[in-house]
Amino acid sequence: MIDSVDVPIIASHIPLYAHPGDAAADLVAAEAVRLEPGQRALVGTGVRVALPDGYVAFVVPRSGLAATHGITIVNAPGTVDAGYRGEIRVSLLNTDSASAYEVAVGDRIAQVIVMPIPRVRFVPVDRLPESTRGEAGFGSTGYQTGAAT
Repeated sequence: MIDSVDVPIIASHIPLYAHPGDAAADLVAAEAVRLEPGQRALVGTGVRVALPDGYVAFVVPRSGLAATHGITIVNAPGTVDAGYRGEIRVSLLNTDSASAYEVAVGDRIAQVIVMPIPRVRFVPVDRLPESTRGEAGFGSTGYQTGAAT
């Protein structure tokens, strides 16, 4: 098991993990918002953190909101860098074409994943090494229909 990391936080609602072993902790709305069909809004969480150097937080959608109500995050995953000290805000989007969605204060609207991230050195080269995939892009792995055999 990886050791836990202390993250200083200012928040009216501390992000909580719903179950032991969960990778993401829930972020809740600090303000009420009504999202009309197709509308997006930047929703405050009231959470401010001081991530240690070498760490990043990713703000990701909640699968239940997406599946049940069509609520997702416009820039998923949202990236919170270690040097950022402002409020974590979530850019919610209502993808439902017919129904509005009401966000109440305290509603779980997103999840946050905190993880270590290495500093990368980009090394200019004239040619990249070969790989099995090569230059194949979007859709290059295909898809499977029906039951697996």
